[in-house]
Amino acid sequence: MGQKGREIVKMNVDELLTLLNKALADEWLAYYQYWIGAKVVKGPMKDAVIAELTLHATEELSHAELISTRIIQLGGTPVLSPDEWTKISNCAYDAPVNPYVEVVLEQNIKGEQCAIKTYSELLDITREGDPVTYNIILTILSQEVEHEEDLSSLKEDLELMLSRGK
Repeated sequence: MGQKGREIVKMNVDELLTLLNKALADEWLAYYQYWIGAKVVKGPMKDAVIAELTLHATEELSHAELISTRIIQLGGTPVLSPDEWTKISNCAYDAPVNPYVEVVLEQNIKGEQCAIKTYSELLDITREGDPVTYNIILTILSQEVEHEEDLSSLKEDLELMLSRGK
């Protein structure tokens, strides 16, 4: 751990580490939700949805990498056990028990909306106190906004396709 990297943080580092670990738990759960959703999804436009879910899973995994690296830079320890993920997560894991395309899309849209809220709050908290974390969070937030838009567009396309079939 570098000395100066922690010294530039003008906020309670322990509180920040707690928030970052909660976000890390969210990212692991989001990764798995996307990954498993891509495996089990069924219904019209399945191939397009699988492609999008698979891409999003990869991006959620890269978010986990960014956050865990920052936790270590700040002298913390990333959450070590998957058992802890659901306990400390900001956003719940929504298992795709019903694998129908529209349900899976709705679950993931809901997850992205929670992530956007969480990262917006983290952005406010770090804006003045930690420019490095702020930039990481800004990058992640922009991708989460894009994810919500991608999923909403797929859901719209599905609804249009289904309404024309009636």
